[in-house]
Amino acid sequence: MKKAIVVGTGAGGATAAKELCGKFDVTIIEAGGKFHPFGVSLEFLGKARHTGLFFDEREIQFMFPAMRIQKTADRMSLVKGIGLGGTTTLATANAVRCDGELKAIGICLDEEFEELKNEIPITTEHSEIWRRSTRRLFEICEEMNLDPQVMPKMIDYKKCKRCGHCVLGCPEGAKWDTRQFIDEVVSRGALLETNCRVKQVVISHGKATGVMVQQGWLKKFLPADLVVLAAGGFGTPIILSNSGIEIEPRLFVDPVLCVAAESKGVFQNKEVLMPFVVQREHFIISPYFDQLSFFFNRDWRIPAENIASLMVKLADENVGRLNDGAFEKNLTSLDKERLRGGVEICAEILSRFGVSKENIFLGTLNAGHPGGMLPLTSLEAETFHHGRLPENLYIADATLFPRSLGNPPILTIMAMAKRVSRLCVEKFAA
Repeated sequence: MKKAIVVGTGAGGATAAKELCGKFDVTIIEAGGKFHPFGVSLEFLGKARHTGLFFDEREIQFMFPAMRIQKTADRMSLVKGIGLGGTTTLATANAVRCDGELKAIGICLDEEFEELKNEIPITTEHSEIWRRSTRRLFEICEEMNLDPQVMPKMIDYKKCKRCGHCVLGCPEGAKWDTRQFIDEVVSRGALLETNCRVKQVVISHGKATGVMVQQGWLKKFLPADLVVLAAGGFGTPIILSNSGIEIEPRLFVDPVLCVAAESKGVFQNKEVLMPFVVQREHFIISPYFDQLSFFFNRDWRIPAENIASLMVKLADENVGRLNDGAFEKNLTSLDKERLRGGVEICAEILSRFGVSKENIFLGTLNAGHPGGMLPLTSLEAETFHHGRLPENLYIADATLFPRSLGNPPILTIMAMAKRVSRLCVEKFAA
Protein backbone atom coordinates (compact mmCIF):
# COMPACT_ATOMS: atom_id res chain seq x y z
CA MET A 1 0.00 0.00 0.00
CA LYS A 2 1.30 3.46 -0.88
CA LYS A 3 2.28 5.85 1.91
CA ALA A 4 0.50 9.15 2.53
CA ILE A 5 1.58 11.84 4.95
CA VAL A 6 -1.06 14.26 6.23
CA VAL A 7 0.28 17.36 7.97
CA GLY A 8 -2.09 18.78 10.58
CA THR A 9 -4.99 17.46 12.67
CA GLY A 10 -7.45 20.34 12.34
CA ALA A 11 -10.50 20.56 10.10
CA GLY A 12 -8.63 19.82 6.88
CA GLY A 13 -6.00 17.39 8.13
CA ALA A 14 -8.26 15.17 10.23
CA THR A 15 -10.82 14.97 7.43
CA ALA A 16 -8.17 14.14 4.84
CA ALA A 17 -6.67 11.46 7.09
CA LYS A 18 -10.11 9.91 7.60
CA GLU A 19 -10.79 9.79 3.86
CA LEU A 20 -7.34 8.45 2.92
CA CYS A 21 -7.05 5.81 5.65
CA GLY A 22 -7.54 2.35 4.23
CA LYS A 23 -6.60 3.44 0.73
CA PHE A 24 -3.13 4.55 1.85
CA ASP A 25 -0.81 3.73 4.70
CA VAL A 26 -1.42 7.05 6.50
CA THR A 27 0.92 8.94 8.82
CA ILE A 28 -0.51 12.05 10.48
CA ILE A 29 1.92 14.69 11.70
CA GLU A 30 0.95 17.24 14.35
CA ALA A 31 3.25 20.04 15.53
CA GLY A 32 1.64 20.13 18.97
CA GLY A 33 0.85 17.50 21.54
CA LYS A 34 -2.26 16.16 23.22
CA PHE A 35 -4.87 18.84 23.76
CA HIS A 36 -5.97 19.68 27.30
CA PRO A 37 -8.85 22.12 27.99
CA PHE A 38 -7.96 25.20 30.02
CA GLY A 39 -8.06 24.03 33.62
CA VAL A 40 -7.96 27.23 35.67
CA SER A 41 -11.18 28.79 36.98
CA LEU A 42 -12.18 31.79 34.86
CA GLU A 43 -13.90 33.31 37.88
CA PHE A 44 -10.64 33.18 39.84
CA LEU A 45 -8.66 34.74 36.99
CA GLY A 46 -11.33 37.39 36.53
CA LYS A 47 -10.80 38.55 40.09
CA ALA A 48 -7.03 38.68 39.50
CA ARG A 49 -7.24 41.15 36.61
CA HIS A 50 -6.61 44.12 38.88
CA THR A 51 -3.10 42.82 39.67
CA GLY A 52 -1.77 44.04 36.32
CA LEU A 53 -0.44 40.58 35.47
CA PHE A 54 -2.49 40.43 32.28
CA PHE A 55 -1.08 43.08 29.96
CA ASP A 56 -0.39 41.35 26.62
CA GLU A 57 -2.50 38.77 24.77
CA ARG A 58 0.62 36.75 23.94
CA GLU A 59 0.81 35.76 27.62
CA ILE A 60 -2.08 33.34 27.02
CA GLN A 61 0.27 30.62 25.74
CA PHE A 62 1.95 30.35 29.15
CA MET A 63 -1.38 29.56 30.79
CA PHE A 64 -2.87 27.72 27.80
CA PRO A 65 -0.20 26.29 25.44
CA ALA A 66 -2.78 25.27 22.81
CA MET A 67 -3.39 28.94 21.92
CA ARG A 68 -0.63 31.00 20.28
CA ILE A 69 -0.81 34.69 19.39
CA GLN A 70 1.26 36.88 17.10
CA LYS A 71 0.83 40.66 17.04
CA THR A 72 0.75 42.65 13.80
CA ALA A 73 2.13 46.14 13.30
CA ASP A 74 -1.26 47.71 14.02
CA ARG A 75 -1.70 45.56 17.18
CA MET A 76 -4.11 43.00 15.78
CA SER A 77 -3.77 39.64 17.57
CA LEU A 78 -3.45 36.71 15.17
CA VAL A 79 -4.66 33.58 16.99
CA LYS A 80 -3.88 29.98 16.10
CA GLY A 81 -4.33 26.63 17.78
CA ILE A 82 -1.55 24.09 18.18
CA GLY A 83 -2.13 20.54 19.33
CA LEU A 84 -4.40 17.65 18.43
CA GLY A 85 -7.52 18.99 16.78
CA GLY A 86 -5.87 22.22 15.68
CA THR A 87 -8.08 25.26 15.95
CA THR A 88 -11.27 23.16 16.09
CA THR A 89 -10.65 22.65 19.82
CA LEU A 90 -10.69 26.45 20.30
CA ALA A 91 -13.56 27.26 17.95
CA THR A 92 -17.19 27.74 18.97
CA ALA A 93 -18.28 24.67 16.96
CA ASN A 94 -20.15 26.57 14.25
CA ALA A 95 -21.30 24.44 11.32
CA VAL A 96 -22.25 26.99 8.71
CA ARG A 97 -21.82 26.30 4.99
CA CYS A 98 -19.89 29.11 3.23
CA ASP A 99 -18.92 27.97 -0.25
CA GLY A 100 -20.23 30.88 -2.32
CA GLU A 101 -16.75 31.96 -3.41
CA LEU A 102 -15.94 28.39 -4.45
CA LYS A 103 -19.16 28.11 -6.43
CA ALA A 104 -18.23 31.33 -8.21
CA ILE A 105 -15.17 29.61 -9.73
CA GLY A 106 -17.06 26.45 -10.64
CA ILE A 107 -16.65 24.25 -7.55
CA CYS A 108 -19.69 22.39 -6.24
CA LEU A 109 -19.31 20.58 -2.91
CA ASP A 110 -22.93 19.50 -2.42
CA GLU A 111 -22.02 15.83 -2.12
CA GLU A 112 -19.32 16.49 0.45
CA PHE A 113 -21.55 18.69 2.61
CA GLU A 114 -24.24 16.02 2.51
CA GLU A 115 -21.76 13.39 3.70
CA LEU A 116 -20.68 15.61 6.58
CA LYS A 117 -24.27 15.87 7.81
CA ASN A 118 -24.15 12.13 8.45
CA GLU A 119 -20.70 12.11 10.05
CA ILE A 120 -20.81 14.94 12.58
CA PRO A 121 -23.57 16.15 14.93
CA ILE A 122 -25.09 19.41 13.70
CA THR A 123 -27.98 21.01 15.56
CA THR A 124 -29.82 24.27 16.27
CA GLU A 125 -31.44 22.88 19.42
CA HIS A 126 -29.39 25.23 21.57
CA SER A 127 -31.96 27.95 20.83
CA GLU A 128 -34.21 26.20 23.36
CA ILE A 129 -31.82 27.02 26.23
CA TRP A 130 -30.93 30.63 25.39
CA ARG A 131 -30.94 33.13 28.19
CA ARG A 132 -33.48 35.93 28.18
CA SER A 133 -30.82 38.47 27.12
CA THR A 134 -29.93 36.41 24.02
CA ARG A 135 -33.59 36.07 23.04
CA ARG A 136 -34.01 39.82 23.37
CA LEU A 137 -30.98 40.51 21.17
CA PHE A 138 -32.42 38.13 18.56
CA GLU A 139 -35.78 39.94 18.71
CA ILE A 140 -34.08 43.33 18.29
CA CYS A 141 -32.28 42.08 15.18
CA GLU A 142 -35.61 40.90 13.82
CA GLU A 143 -37.15 44.30 14.57
CA MET A 144 -34.30 45.94 12.64
CA ASN A 145 -34.93 43.61 9.66
CA LEU A 146 -31.44 42.12 9.99
CA ASP A 147 -32.76 38.58 9.39
CA PRO A 148 -30.94 36.82 12.27
CA GLN A 149 -30.50 33.06 11.89
CA VAL A 150 -29.89 30.47 14.59
CA MET A 151 -26.29 29.28 14.21
CA PRO A 152 -25.97 25.53 13.53
CA LYS A 153 -23.62 23.99 16.08
CA MET A 154 -21.56 20.81 16.49
CA ILE A 155 -22.43 20.47 20.17
CA ASP A 156 -24.34 17.95 22.28
CA TYR A 157 -26.37 20.28 24.46
CA LYS A 158 -27.36 17.47 26.81
CA LYS A 159 -23.75 17.64 28.04
CA CYS A 160 -23.29 21.41 27.79
CA LYS A 161 -23.12 23.27 31.13
CA ARG A 162 -22.73 26.75 29.57
CA CYS A 163 -19.48 27.30 31.45
CA GLY A 164 -18.06 29.86 29.02
CA HIS A 165 -15.01 27.73 28.18
CA CYS A 166 -15.83 27.04 24.49
CA VAL A 167 -12.79 28.85 23.09
CA LEU A 168 -10.57 27.33 25.79
CA GLY A 169 -11.55 23.72 25.18
CA CYS A 170 -14.78 22.08 26.30
CA PRO A 171 -14.23 20.42 29.71
CA GLU A 172 -17.47 18.41 29.38
CA GLY A 173 -16.81 16.89 25.96
CA ALA A 174 -20.00 18.44 24.65
CA LYS A 175 -18.32 20.20 21.72
CA TRP A 176 -17.36 18.12 18.70
CA ASP A 177 -13.87 18.64 17.33
CA THR A 178 -11.64 16.77 14.89
CA ARG A 179 -9.91 14.71 17.58
CA GLN A 180 -12.81 12.31 17.10
CA PHE A 181 -11.76 11.76 13.48
CA ILE A 182 -8.14 11.31 14.57
CA ASP A 183 -9.12 8.71 17.18
CA GLU A 184 -11.04 6.84 14.50
CA VAL A 185 -8.23 6.72 11.96
CA VAL A 186 -5.64 5.73 14.57
CA SER A 187 -7.90 2.84 15.59
CA ARG A 188 -7.94 1.84 11.92
CA GLY A 189 -4.16 1.67 11.74
CA ALA A 190 -2.96 5.20 10.94
CA LEU A 191 0.25 6.36 12.61
CA LEU A 192 0.09 9.60 14.59
CA GLU A 193 3.26 11.63 15.25
CA THR A 194 2.77 14.45 17.79
CA ASN A 195 5.14 17.22 18.85
CA CYS A 196 6.58 16.79 15.38
CA ARG A 197 6.99 19.91 13.24
CA VAL A 198 7.24 19.66 9.44
CA LYS A 199 9.98 21.99 8.25
CA GLN A 200 9.65 21.42 4.50
CA VAL A 201 8.46 19.09 1.77
CA VAL A 202 11.36 17.37 0.03
CA ILE A 203 10.99 17.62 -3.74
CA SER A 204 13.02 15.71 -6.32
CA HIS A 205 12.49 15.65 -10.09
CA GLY A 206 9.12 17.36 -9.79
CA LYS A 207 7.73 14.99 -7.15
CA ALA A 208 7.39 15.16 -3.39
CA THR A 209 9.41 12.34 -1.87
CA GLY A 210 8.43 13.05 1.73
CA VAL A 211 8.90 15.64 4.47
CA MET A 212 11.69 16.81 6.75
CA VAL A 213 10.51 17.04 10.35
CA GLN A 214 11.89 18.09 13.69
CA GLN A 215 10.81 16.18 16.78
CA GLY A 216 12.52 17.60 19.83
CA TRP A 217 16.21 17.75 18.97
CA LEU A 218 15.87 15.10 16.29
CA LYS A 219 15.60 15.98 12.62
CA LYS A 220 14.56 13.23 10.22
CA PHE A 221 13.16 12.50 6.79
CA LEU A 222 9.81 10.73 6.43
CA PRO A 223 9.22 9.27 2.95
CA ALA A 224 5.81 9.32 1.25
CA ASP A 225 4.12 8.69 -2.08
CA LEU A 226 1.57 11.43 -1.32
CA VAL A 227 1.79 14.52 0.89
CA VAL A 228 -1.28 16.49 1.97
CA LEU A 229 -0.60 19.80 3.72
CA ALA A 230 -3.31 20.90 6.14
CA ALA A 231 -1.30 22.83 8.70
CA GLY A 232 -3.70 25.78 8.52
CA GLY A 233 -3.71 29.17 6.88
CA PHE A 234 -0.60 30.17 8.85
CA GLY A 235 1.26 26.85 8.94
CA THR A 236 0.89 25.62 5.36
CA PRO A 237 2.28 28.78 3.68
CA ILE A 238 5.43 28.59 5.84
CA ILE A 239 6.00 24.96 4.83
CA LEU A 240 5.42 25.80 1.16
CA SER A 241 7.81 28.73 1.33
CA ASN A 242 10.48 26.64 3.07
CA SER A 243 10.05 24.05 0.29
CA GLY A 244 10.81 26.57 -2.45
CA ILE A 245 7.19 26.90 -3.60
CA GLU A 246 6.07 30.44 -4.25
CA ILE A 247 3.04 31.61 -2.27
CA GLU A 248 0.99 34.74 -2.86
CA PRO A 249 0.70 37.92 -0.76
CA ARG A 250 -3.04 37.36 -0.39
CA LEU A 251 -3.42 36.51 3.30
CA PHE A 252 -6.83 37.12 4.86
CA VAL A 253 -7.53 36.55 8.57
CA ASP A 254 -11.25 37.35 9.24
CA PRO A 255 -10.68 40.09 11.87
CA VAL A 256 -13.00 40.14 14.88
CA LEU A 257 -13.92 43.25 16.86
CA CYS A 258 -16.39 43.13 19.73
CA VAL A 259 -18.72 46.01 20.55
CA ALA A 260 -19.70 45.89 24.21
CA ALA A 261 -21.41 47.70 27.05
CA GLU A 262 -22.20 47.24 30.71
CA SER A 263 -25.60 45.65 31.26
CA LYS A 264 -26.42 44.19 34.66
CA GLY A 265 -26.95 40.45 34.87
CA VAL A 266 -26.84 39.49 31.17
CA PHE A 267 -24.52 36.54 31.94
CA GLN A 268 -23.34 36.38 28.35
CA ASN A 269 -20.14 34.83 29.69
CA LYS A 270 -22.28 31.79 30.59
CA GLU A 271 -24.17 31.63 27.30
CA VAL A 272 -23.78 29.72 24.06
CA LEU A 273 -21.13 31.59 22.07
CA MET A 274 -22.34 32.91 18.70
CA PRO A 275 -25.90 31.58 19.22
CA PHE A 276 -27.22 33.36 16.15
CA VAL A 277 -25.78 35.25 13.21
CA VAL A 278 -26.65 38.28 11.11
CA GLN A 279 -25.19 38.07 7.62
CA ARG A 280 -24.16 41.31 5.89
CA GLU A 281 -22.29 41.66 2.61
CA HIS A 282 -18.82 42.10 4.10
CA PHE A 283 -19.21 40.98 7.72
CA ILE A 284 -21.31 39.05 10.17
CA ILE A 285 -22.65 40.08 13.60
CA SER A 286 -23.16 37.64 16.45
CA PRO A 287 -23.38 37.75 20.27
CA TYR A 288 -19.97 36.78 21.61
CA PHE A 289 -18.22 37.13 24.94
CA ASP A 290 -14.56 37.68 24.08
CA GLN A 291 -12.20 36.17 26.66
CA LEU A 292 -9.14 37.88 25.17
CA SER A 293 -10.75 41.29 25.59
CA PHE A 294 -12.03 40.44 29.07
CA PHE A 295 -8.59 39.55 30.40
CA PHE A 296 -6.31 41.86 28.43
CA ASN A 297 -8.36 44.95 27.52
CA ARG A 298 -8.61 47.57 30.26
CA ASP A 299 -11.99 48.79 28.99
CA TRP A 300 -13.43 45.40 29.97
CA ARG A 301 -12.53 45.67 33.68
CA ILE A 302 -16.10 45.15 34.89
CA PRO A 303 -17.63 41.88 36.12
CA ALA A 304 -18.02 39.35 33.32
CA GLU A 305 -21.71 38.75 34.01
CA ASN A 306 -22.43 42.43 33.35
CA ILE A 307 -20.92 42.66 29.85
CA ALA A 308 -23.15 42.50 26.77
CA SER A 309 -21.06 42.02 23.64
CA LEU A 310 -21.61 41.67 19.91
CA MET A 311 -18.95 40.41 17.51
CA VAL A 312 -18.25 41.91 14.11
CA LYS A 313 -16.38 39.37 11.99
CA LEU A 314 -15.01 40.99 8.84
CA ALA A 315 -14.33 39.49 5.42
CA ASP A 316 -11.06 41.39 5.01
CA GLU A 317 -9.18 42.12 1.82
CA ASN A 318 -6.53 39.61 0.72
CA VAL A 319 -3.42 41.72 1.19
CA GLY A 320 -1.30 40.04 3.87
CA ARG A 321 2.11 38.50 3.24
CA LEU A 322 4.81 36.28 4.72
CA ASN A 323 8.13 38.01 5.30
CA ASP A 324 11.12 36.15 6.79
CA GLY A 325 8.86 33.68 8.57
CA ALA A 326 6.55 36.31 10.07
CA PHE A 327 3.16 37.37 8.77
CA GLU A 328 2.52 40.98 7.88
CA LYS A 329 -1.16 41.84 7.96
CA ASN A 330 -2.81 45.22 8.44
CA LEU A 331 -6.34 46.38 7.79
CA THR A 332 -6.82 48.41 4.63
CA SER A 333 -8.79 51.65 4.57
CA LEU A 334 -11.69 49.73 3.02
CA ASP A 335 -11.49 47.10 5.77
CA LYS A 336 -11.65 49.85 8.41
CA GLU A 337 -14.61 51.49 6.70
CA ARG A 338 -16.54 48.22 6.58
CA LEU A 339 -15.62 47.46 10.19
CA ARG A 340 -16.98 50.85 11.25
CA GLY A 341 -20.23 49.99 9.49
CA GLY A 342 -20.50 46.82 11.54
CA VAL A 343 -19.73 48.69 14.76
CA GLU A 344 -22.52 51.19 14.01
CA ILE A 345 -25.07 48.40 13.58
CA CYS A 346 -23.93 46.78 16.84
CA ALA A 347 -24.19 50.11 18.64
CA GLU A 348 -27.77 50.50 17.44
CA ILE A 349 -28.64 46.97 18.57
CA LEU A 350 -27.19 47.62 22.02
CA SER A 351 -28.96 50.97 22.32
CA ARG A 352 -32.27 49.21 21.66
CA PHE A 353 -31.20 46.66 24.26
CA GLY A 354 -31.19 49.51 26.76
CA VAL A 355 -27.60 50.72 26.71
CA SER A 356 -26.58 54.31 26.15
CA LYS A 357 -24.36 54.65 23.07
CA GLU A 358 -22.01 56.85 25.10
CA ASN A 359 -21.23 53.87 27.32
CA ILE A 360 -20.30 51.49 24.52
CA PHE A 361 -16.69 50.29 24.34
CA LEU A 362 -14.72 48.14 21.92
CA GLY A 363 -12.81 44.91 22.38
CA THR A 364 -9.37 43.82 21.26
CA LEU A 365 -8.98 43.37 17.52
CA ASN A 366 -8.10 39.73 16.89
CA ALA A 367 -8.29 37.19 14.09
CA GLY A 368 -8.07 33.43 13.76
CA HIS A 369 -9.33 32.30 10.35
CA PRO A 370 -6.30 32.76 8.05
CA GLY A 371 -6.10 31.61 4.46
CA GLY A 372 -5.77 32.53 0.82
CA MET A 373 -2.02 32.33 0.20
CA LEU A 374 -2.25 29.80 -2.65
CA PRO A 375 -5.86 30.30 -3.74
CA LEU A 376 -7.82 28.16 -6.15
CA THR A 377 -8.97 29.67 -9.43
CA SER A 378 -11.33 28.40 -12.11
CA LEU A 379 -8.29 26.64 -13.64
CA GLU A 380 -8.09 24.35 -10.58
CA ALA A 381 -11.82 23.84 -10.11
CA GLU A 382 -11.60 20.21 -11.23
CA THR A 383 -8.15 19.24 -9.97
CA PHE A 384 -7.84 21.24 -6.71
CA HIS A 385 -4.16 21.24 -7.53
CA HIS A 386 -2.12 24.38 -8.19
CA GLY A 387 0.41 24.21 -11.02
CA ARG A 388 3.23 25.28 -8.69
CA LEU A 389 2.87 22.12 -6.64
CA PRO A 390 4.52 18.77 -7.40
CA GLU A 391 1.96 16.36 -8.79
CA ASN A 392 1.72 14.37 -5.55
CA LEU A 393 1.57 17.35 -3.15
CA TYR A 394 -1.90 18.66 -2.26
CA ILE A 395 -3.32 21.26 0.11
CA ALA A 396 -6.45 20.67 2.18
CA ASP A 397 -7.03 23.80 4.25
CA ALA A 398 -8.03 27.47 4.00
CA THR A 399 -4.85 28.28 2.06
CA LEU A 400 -6.94 27.34 -1.01
CA PHE A 401 -9.81 29.78 -0.41
CA PRO A 402 -10.04 32.43 -3.16
CA ARG A 403 -10.87 35.10 -0.56
CA SER A 404 -12.09 35.57 2.99
CA LEU A 405 -15.36 33.91 3.92
CA GLY A 406 -16.06 36.37 6.73
CA ASN A 407 -17.72 33.38 8.39
CA PRO A 408 -16.77 30.34 10.48
CA PRO A 409 -14.86 28.14 7.99
CA ILE A 410 -14.65 24.70 9.66
CA LEU A 411 -17.44 22.93 7.77
CA THR A 412 -16.37 24.36 4.41
CA ILE A 413 -12.73 23.35 4.99
CA MET A 414 -13.87 19.83 5.83
CA ALA A 415 -15.96 19.59 2.66
CA MET A 416 -13.02 20.81 0.61
CA ALA A 417 -10.66 18.32 2.30
CA LYS A 418 -13.07 15.52 1.39
CA ARG A 419 -12.90 16.52 -2.28
CA VAL A 420 -9.10 16.79 -2.22
CA SER A 421 -8.84 13.34 -0.63
CA ARG A 422 -11.18 11.78 -3.16
CA LEU A 423 -9.10 13.19 -6.00
CA CYS A 424 -5.92 11.82 -4.40
CA VAL A 425 -7.43 8.36 -4.03
CA GLU A 426 -8.55 8.34 -7.67
CA LYS A 427 -5.14 9.48 -8.90
CA PHE A 428 -2.63 7.71 -6.65
CA ALA A 429 -4.12 4.88 -4.59
CA ALA A 430 -4.46 2.23 -7.30
